[in-house]
Amino acid sequence: MSDSVIIIPTYNEKDNVERMVRKVMSLDKEFDVLFIDDGSPDGTADIIRTLQEEFKGRLHLEEREGKLGLGTAYIHGFKWCISAGYEFIFEMDCDFSHNPDDLIRLYKACAEGGADVSIGSRYVRGGKVKNWPMKRILMSYFASVYVRMILWIGIKDTTAGFKCYRSKVLETINLDGVIFKGYAFQICMKYAAIRHKFKVTEVPITFIDREHGESKMSTGIFKEAFFGVWKMRGMNL
Repeated sequence: MSDSVIIIPTYNEKDNVERMVRKVMSLDKEFDVLFIDDGSPDGTADIIRTLQEEFKGRLHLEEREGKLGLGTAYIHGFKWCISAGYEFIFEMDCDFSHNPDDLIRLYKACAEGGADVSIGSRYVRGGKVKNWPMKRILMSYFASVYVRMILWIGIKDTTAGFKCYRSKVLETINLDGVIFKGYAFQICMKYAAIRHKFKVTEVPITFIDREHGESKMSTGIFKEAFFGVWKMRGMNL
């Protein structure tokens, strides 16, 4: 068993899931992977089950019925990983917008650099976004500016979903109190870590928009984040 596990929520990712597994398993650093699949009708979970025969003990699958939201998938995964005894717990998308090669850099920021949470950041020096229209880049960038103004946190990429946590961070945060499902969930987890005085660092990455499958972005997710930041200040995290 590795000291590190990557949580990857999936819904209709049949075009990406096998490529992702094989890429992660080929890295110089050993990572285990936990997929949280929300009843994908395209057979994503079937592909994962087949791959489990090849990567015994390193590839795990938790299945849920229906689309229950990104935030609840991660909370489910966090609890599973803590119970399993992992020291470093990662969040990553399945669509290759997050480069698996960067996992090692996020790991080193915590394991060697002293961070409690490391964030793959698009908006620190050296960070980039590829294949996004300018309108979406500006919306994402200024969303982070808005969050910093409301919550008074010094994180440049507040909605980033590519992260490494030391297990003690997730054991300290009141996970059941994190009620958000989309971008607001990502913001809330960073805010909670800072409120608990954990060291959070940003590692520059290049974010590349997905080539296969469909984006899960929606107006509801955006509204949840816009109004949710005001709720976070009074929440028991």
